[in-house]
Amino acid sequence: MKKKVLIISSSPRQGGNSETLAASFARGAQEAGHLVETVYLREKQIGFCNGCFACLKLGRCVINDDAVDIVARMHDADVLVFATPVYYYCVSGQLKTILDRANPLYDTDYTFRKAYLLATAAEDAAETFEGTEKAVQGWVDCFPRCTLAGTVFAGGVNEVGDIAGRPALDQAYQMGSDI
Repeated sequence: MKKKVLIISSSPRQGGNSETLAASFARGAQEAGHLVETVYLREKQIGFCNGCFACLKLGRCVINDDAVDIVARMHDADVLVFATPVYYYCVSGQLKTILDRANPLYDTDYTFRKAYLLATAAEDAAETFEGTEKAVQGWVDCFPRCTLAGTVFAGGVNEVGDIAGRPALDQAYQMGSDI
């Protein structure tokens, strides 16, 4: 069955390693026949959540910026993919901000059932990824019909292009193919 896949790329660098990882996932999903859309947060204007909780009454955020459209796309996607560089052992600030702004999805009839996490970091130790995975798992846990279905971590990549030839690209491609 053809699925709608929404990839949210939070790399501030065009062509960055996490963005390249996301492109590999996208290629696998597209070649498997799925509809894939990638949103690049670096191209968007997204303010911080102000904690007013009006979204839970209105069904949308009162802050009129690009997050409103992104959250609507998240609601309608079958699969969510979060791609992020690891900053200070966690997701990038850009990704954390959109996850916070996705609060209007809580307690709605959202479509997504699976989420995936793609992450890259300069450090390559396994524990480098733990905080990043925990942050995304914490968000997913707030949506009972969704599971964190897979993760790919590419450590030891810092400069743009360092990820070239790494096994993580094949892992991401296969993960996209298998959704």
